[in-house]
Amino acid sequence: MLFSHHLRPFTSLAAQIQASAPQTTLRRTFVSTAAMATPKLQKAILQPDVQSTDVILITDHPVPVAKPSSTEHLIRVHTTAITNGELLWGKNFPIPAEYSATKIMVPCNDVAGTVLTAPESSPFQPGTEVYARSNYYRTGCAREYSILLTEEMAKRPQRLTWAESATVPMSAETAWQALFVQAGLEPKAGSAKGKRIFITAASGAVGTWLVQLSKWIGAEVIGTCGSSSVEWVKSLKADTVLDYTNTNVKEWASVEGNKVDLAIDCFGGKSLEDAWWVVKDGATLISIYQPPEQKKPAGVKGNIKNFFFIMESKGDQLQKVTELIDCGFGKTALDSSFPLDHFQEAFAKLKSGKAKGKVVIDLGVV
Repeated sequence: MLFSHHLRPFTSLAAQIQASAPQTTLRRTFVSTAAMATPKLQKAILQPDVQSTDVILITDHPVPVAKPSSTEHLIRVHTTAITNGELLWGKNFPIPAEYSATKIMVPCNDVAGTVLTAPESSPFQPGTEVYARSNYYRTGCAREYSILLTEEMAKRPQRLTWAESATVPMSAETAWQALFVQAGLEPKAGSAKGKRIFITAASGAVGTWLVQLSKWIGAEVIGTCGSSSVEWVKSLKADTVLDYTNTNVKEWASVEGNKVDLAIDCFGGKSLEDAWWVVKDGATLISIYQPPEQKKPAGVKGNIKNFFFIMESKGDQLQKVTELIDCGFGKTALDSSFPLDHFQEAFAKLKSGKAKGKVVIDLGVV
């Protein structure tokens, strides 16, 4: 009853639209055999109650249908990555009313899969292998079939496995936007020579891409991480790696020549507080975790531009990441991959805090 309550109004509306609209506006293309074989119901992971982080596996979740005259595509999901803390979002950040009527609480918005149906004008025709970060306000992608929009998709890198592909979208897009949209740097090899960039949680999913993209544009990179991740961050070619468990960042920043032109915080709390000491007067501090002013320590001087931002799904930016990866650039932050039936182990691994990178669920497409 949960699903019919949410889906009947949408299904009815779609049927009315299809009956009344001219066929020329409704024409879509299909992978004929795949489209004909698409079932009515599918397996999906469901969060039944947003007040709880419990998730279950159901087998009678309706397969969605792409809306006619839209940018929607039906995707056969191969892999999807869990975002740390996402099972708390529904409780802490209620879904706006205009989305809550149609959103079903299926988690996971980082996805890689194959297009089954597409608008006639789409650059992602049936059979195209794609990946994306879908909008959280829509039903997520921890299911066998899901919906993606033209504007959030990119062709997935052929150099990566399906599991690796699913780790990329949110992390790489966040890093891209921090550097090239928010900080205003130029996305061109060698364009930031002479700049110094400080990155907290440099071993994490976003930090991994920040380090690598910063090095690509020629910046000198300083990254912080825990003791067990020092070698990983060094392998990303960071110039200096600070182990926050045994380094006083404030003291390090007081040494002549250590301050930076740009600091990007990926963790908040004490890491963000430390980042304030590292930034030059007139430079920029960005956090993807919380507004920096919330953690500004007493005694920090100078005019430091600071702000917090939330990434947006931008397929054109993700396509540029694809092009870099397929030219040999970049390491992905994949910790582990679990089959769908072992989804509880996947969520437990991420919750344990012991994952070194993204945890992926494999939908078992062969």
